[in-house]
Amino acid sequence: MRTIDRKLVRDLWAIKGQSLAIILVQAAGISLLVMSLGMIASLSQTMEAYYDRYRFGDVFASATRAPILTLLEIRAIDGVAAAEGRVVGGGLVDIPTIDAPVSASFVSLGEDPRSELNGVHIVQGRRPNPVRTDEVLVLNAFAEAVGLELGDTVSVVAYGKKRQFRMVGTALSPEFIYAIAPGAPTVDDDRFTIIWAPKEALEAAFDMDGAFNDLVVRLDRGAGEAEVTARIDRVLSPFGGRDAFGRNDQISNKFLTEELKQLRVMTFLMTPIFMGVTIFLLNVVIGRLVQTEREQIGLLKAFGYTDGEVGLHYAKFALILAFLGALVGWGGGLYLGRVITRVYQSYYSFPFLIFETDFRTAAYAFGLSLLGAGVGAFGAVRSAIGLQPAVAMRPPAPERFAKAGGIFGAVSKRLDGLTRMVLRQMTRRPVRAGTLILGIGAAMGLSVMMEFNRAAIGQILDVSFHVVDRSDLTVRFREPLHERVTLELGRLGGVRHVEAFRSVAVSFRHGTEEYLGGITGVDGQPRLNRIVDESLRDVVVPEEGLLISSSLSRLLGAEVGDVMTVEVREGRQPSLEIEIVGIMDAMIGTPAYMSRSAINRLLLEPGRVSGAYLASDSSALAALQRQMKEIPQLSNVSARSDVLTNFEELLEEGPGTFRTIMTLFAGLIAVGVVYNGARITFGERRYDLASLRVLGFTRAEASYVVTGEIMILVILALPVGALIGTLIWSYISVAMSNELYQVPTVWNPAGFGAAAIIVLLSGAVSVLMIRRDIGRLDMVSALKARD
Repeated sequence: MRTIDRKLVRDLWAIKGQSLAIILVQAAGISLLVMSLGMIASLSQTMEAYYDRYRFGDVFASATRAPILTLLEIRAIDGVAAAEGRVVGGGLVDIPTIDAPVSASFVSLGEDPRSELNGVHIVQGRRPNPVRTDEVLVLNAFAEAVGLELGDTVSVVAYGKKRQFRMVGTALSPEFIYAIAPGAPTVDDDRFTIIWAPKEALEAAFDMDGAFNDLVVRLDRGAGEAEVTARIDRVLSPFGGRDAFGRNDQISNKFLTEELKQLRVMTFLMTPIFMGVTIFLLNVVIGRLVQTEREQIGLLKAFGYTDGEVGLHYAKFALILAFLGALVGWGGGLYLGRVITRVYQSYYSFPFLIFETDFRTAAYAFGLSLLGAGVGAFGAVRSAIGLQPAVAMRPPAPERFAKAGGIFGAVSKRLDGLTRMVLRQMTRRPVRAGTLILGIGAAMGLSVMMEFNRAAIGQILDVSFHVVDRSDLTVRFREPLHERVTLELGRLGGVRHVEAFRSVAVSFRHGTEEYLGGITGVDGQPRLNRIVDESLRDVVVPEEGLLISSSLSRLLGAEVGDVMTVEVREGRQPSLEIEIVGIMDAMIGTPAYMSRSAINRLLLEPGRVSGAYLASDSSALAALQRQMKEIPQLSNVSARSDVLTNFEELLEEGPGTFRTIMTLFAGLIAVGVVYNGARITFGERRYDLASLRVLGFTRAEASYVVTGEIMILVILALPVGALIGTLIWSYISVAMSNELYQVPTVWNPAGFGAAAIIVLLSGAVSVLMIRRDIGRLDMVSALKARD
């Protein structure tokens, strides 16, 4: 090893504490980068492979009852590679160990598994025998959640009839990666399932002999989706079909694509923050190293080392730290990726989901690290190259400082000598003090963002499940019924109040924009499922016109007073022109409301209801849910408490895990910045500290000269961090809002306090570390160093 390289190793070891801090801060940023990029690649590749292997559809459509022969006409459409008609319906499953009836979607299986569209992946067991109408497959997540075993009997109520099936296998499907019940806010493995059965069995159950009510289409490569969907609509229109839609609007795929978008947002935002802090630390540490090694630089050049070799020596210093940080970050990213993969597997049902990274991710991570090292070390390297030997071997000219005056001078006269030393050090190097404040502020900003995220999720849950939804049970009927059914529900034991609603599947059109959604018809001012404005005040649904959510308004570019085309996708399927009379805020989904009597009148279906919200005595809730199992008209029953509990568990497992990671990394940034700043101050004031000790000052008093400055900077960084966190959250809350849910921009004062505590604790840890170093100070060598 060359002499100059041995010097490099000694230098690294001499400041091993600062080097470790830089490595860990950079490793944190690279870990997040590797985790995010790897997760994006893993999800995307797994999804594409899964879709392709099991022939996931490109276009979907539904009909009331279309003859099988219609498929010949659809298959003849230019651009259609394959088309399959299925029988799909809703029903209930009776699980003896669960009080409430479980909602289910029934899907018919294709005759040939090799060509079946939206194919199924058998997890255990086998496919049902096509000639046996009593065998079914059940969604694997549900079977595991409720403890179903192969061969168990599954009792279901479908189309008003009770039937017994035998579970011969459990399965997954690309159609139900995110298996969510109609109207539910999230997945609930033990309250909703998919049941696949031979087509003949479902034809008999849903009166679809020789017909289908659901269509799946695969397109030829390069086929125009819009043209194909328009022609499918024309073919199915006589049979109650309308508004075929592409894969982008399929609910499971939509949740997956939105998840990928959020990962990209976090990668775009978090990586620059960590890299910026790393660049700052490298700049400060290597700049200080060059300043303290002026004489050594002069000697190296005097002994024949070129400017390039000296500059490369200090560049190597930064590059080694960057490489080690990237290496540690790579390992950390792989570990975090596997942790997050397990979280995703609890949300999404894939046959497999393996976290993997590719060469591009590695090249990006290491390349970004080395680029950051180059930027951070550039100023110091240029300074080392520019030093002339004769100049470098002379002590640097003493710094010139102006005498303090004004307010600072007046205030400093009232302070003790040690405090004046602290303030003078800060004011004499304002740039370094400012950058330290920004670095610490970045750490607090991340903590503030995470606390605001926690508060936003809490507000979503509180508003959705305590302010808006005040019901105990929500029931939905398999088809609209006369409103007298609410009287029958009211007579069930324990029911205190019934509030009916009408749900209608529609396609909204405004100008060139279109959106598949629904209208909910309610009576005046609902009590059990309220409609509220941004101030959480009740909104009364007008007798005429349409009340839409602000998210739907943005999607369609529609405002109050505009007339919207509403094409109904059920029943007679009329096309309606309805004026928008109001816009309100909604946190989940893109709802639209009308008076129930008005929507029924427009549909020529007076007095119809699609479901009801029920308030019941808490003591009678379990018995009431058991009674629901015997009502054949029901397609879905959900208890608000169960939905809330499931939502909280999923949020704690997903966003909760990510918040924990980010909070730890924020603390790591704070420790790294504070410790490096303190070490540099300690190195500059070794002579002063030794002099104070010789003059009789205690170790605590001498330490105060360094630690006092650091704690003042930490305190000054708190408002800066609050501002940074607020700005970051303002961006993220908007970037992550979509048509599925709106992230509220919550400004929670408690979030500032929690984040400040994290930063102050990190500062305290750094102060304790630097006090230990001060305690080990060799006063004799420190005093000789100034000779």
